[in-house]
Amino acid sequence: MTSIAGRSRQSLPIATLALLSGFAALSWEVLWQIKSSLALGVSAWGTAITLAVTMAGMCIGSLLMARLLRNQAISRPLAIYGGLELLIGSSGLFLDKGFRSIEAFDTWIYAGLPAGSPLVHALGIGLILGLPTLGMGATIPVFGLVGRQFGISIATLYGLNTLGAAAGALLAAFLLIPMLGVAGAIVAVALINAGVGIACLALRAKATRSAAGRDRFAAEPALTSPEIFAPGAAYLCVAVTGFATLALEIAWFRSLTAAFQSTTSAFAVMLAAMLVALGAAAWLTPYLKARQISLGLLVGCAGMLILLATPLIERFDLLPYSEPPLLIVDWFVWTLLTIGAPVVLLGTALPWLLDDQDSPRQWGRLYAINTLAAIAGALCAAWVFLPSIGFARTAWLTGALVAGTGISLSQNRRQLAMLSGGVAAFAVAVMGESGAGRTRIQGWVKIAEAPTRILEVYEGPEATVAAVGYADGAHALVINGFVAASEHALSHYMPWMGRLPMLAHPDPQNALVICFGTGQTANAVRQENPRSLDIVDINPRVPLLAHHFPLNEGVIDDPRVRVTIMDGRAYLRRSTKIYDVITLEPMPPTFAGVNALYSKEFYELAAQRLSRQGVIAQWLPFHLVAPDYSVSIVKSFAAVFPNSILWIDPLSRTGILLGSKDPDAPLGKAWPGFARTGLARDLDEAAVNRGVTLDRAAISRYGSLGVAVTDDNQRLAYGNAVNFVYGHHAGDPVSEHQALIDRARRKGREMVGRIF
Repeated sequence: MTSIAGRSRQSLPIATLALLSGFAALSWEVLWQIKSSLALGVSAWGTAITLAVTMAGMCIGSLLMARLLRNQAISRPLAIYGGLELLIGSSGLFLDKGFRSIEAFDTWIYAGLPAGSPLVHALGIGLILGLPTLGMGATIPVFGLVGRQFGISIATLYGLNTLGAAAGALLAAFLLIPMLGVAGAIVAVALINAGVGIACLALRAKATRSAAGRDRFAAEPALTSPEIFAPGAAYLCVAVTGFATLALEIAWFRSLTAAFQSTTSAFAVMLAAMLVALGAAAWLTPYLKARQISLGLLVGCAGMLILLATPLIERFDLLPYSEPPLLIVDWFVWTLLTIGAPVVLLGTALPWLLDDQDSPRQWGRLYAINTLAAIAGALCAAWVFLPSIGFARTAWLTGALVAGTGISLSQNRRQLAMLSGGVAAFAVAVMGESGAGRTRIQGWVKIAEAPTRILEVYEGPEATVAAVGYADGAHALVINGFVAASEHALSHYMPWMGRLPMLAHPDPQNALVICFGTGQTANAVRQENPRSLDIVDINPRVPLLAHHFPLNEGVIDDPRVRVTIMDGRAYLRRSTKIYDVITLEPMPPTFAGVNALYSKEFYELAAQRLSRQGVIAQWLPFHLVAPDYSVSIVKSFAAVFPNSILWIDPLSRTGILLGSKDPDAPLGKAWPGFARTGLARDLDEAAVNRGVTLDRAAISRYGSLGVAVTDDNQRLAYGNAVNFVYGHHAGDPVSEHQALIDRARRKGREMVGRIF
């Protein structure tokens, strides 16, 4: 039998491999989400499909491997583990081709059968991610055999793997993708998997040479649980805790997003905090078992802490945060301090019960049940509980379910005390409710004038959307805590997002508005009398709130107007209609998923849908992006539309990019639409001309300072988040923008090199 000392010497490399394997797994999930959203569009449905396929694949993989290992005397589990890692890594190298094929197939299917697109999405994601997710799930039963070989608890290995996943969530967002791009990150993560696989095979050979006999991998005596659960009780416990973990992730993250903004950086920080807590839970499990602490007590206390943490999470938007770069640290620390304790206790259940088992069959079953329940938790929270009862009550319901499960699993003498504690915690949660969604709106509305009325609010799988009213009578649209559009004077640019491209075209007949907002842009397009106006928005609730915004004058009721709920980029790819004007004002460029509407590839797609004289307008919010981002946006825009100009609204000082497919059109010099008389416009032709800040030549000089935004570099989504968070930048952003614009307006003698 291999000596304990020998096992101890080999435990460090095994622990390292578990960490690296988890790092790669979470990095793959980040890359899968990017690729699927680019190929098939950003949507709550698409995210749910990707999550469900990923976790279902892991569940099936765990069950299949458990069945394969049943009644088998496996003396070389590291060889199996190494083979699985090589399989996961090699399958990732086919991601790009796979998603391009599914994208083309989706376009073809939509042309003949639009209702078939969701099925294409599900089947496509299943085909592409099926093999690697099966491999990931299959590693769980093998973990147990590896732990038995080297005398390491499966709970410890599971915890190390989860901590590696936490590192993957952060480093994929802050290092791999910003430095290497999506394609480079895919290769890097595949190499990590390959390295883990090769190292497993090398360690397996070493272990084989140093051992003899069939029982050479017998486990050290396992720690004994203070209570022994029947299989049904164990299955119930892992099911409830799995359901609760993903339900809480959906509910709590919805509230945290309103406080932290909807950036990829914020999501990475929140996910990492959750995974750190889960990894710590698994790592602490052997220690807790050695102290003879009851699992029922831990689960019951987890439910109580969930209830107590929720009122704190409701108020995260009221906390004072540091300026960058410490803002990211604040997000992580506050999140971990608040959710850490309940998630640690909640996360002990699965590794605890895995550690109690001694067969691959039981390991596989427990993991599969936990994973299936997690899928159910995520889907129920997003599609059932959030729309019907809101995020806070979703957390209450989840906490009560967990507390009740812990009480039922505990010894009789503890149940009354735990029940009393659970009732008290529930009362604190109810009395401590902040009124979010009813008496106040969470998020960045606090940095401006606070709204005095909540007109209508909706929490759904896509986002939390609210129409609010201010003391001056103006209304605003708030999405996930961010004031996406309003009727205040600073929104003066919104109607001109519609008017400018219509005025720049000699005879615009068909127009497209991507992102509805309060409807002012769409209404301005409608007022210029196109024959047809198509409006596309990703959120089904936004158009339904249109009646709260009188400035849109009921635009969606016009018979010429057609509203489609879909990702704007997916719509352009699927549509065959040719437009004279396309205008879009999405969420801020740095918000999650919005890079896809500012990339060079998006503009190429838009150009295919424009007529020969077609004009496109793109929002350039100087107050929300750092100067190095604005020049990159302009560079990607001008790369596709070299005949382009920058127009700055005289009241809001917001930028609007205009581009034309016609290389000879006098863009910015002539506005043929002013020949259409009898229309009420608050700027005349002279004022519009004064707003032209950068002409075609100056745009080229301005963009030369940047790096074009692409689907691969994901510059706006995964850029330098430490240097730039939500428009903050070293120095004065407004002055820096103006300085670069002034440089671009000169003859170009100073325009040498990039600015970052």
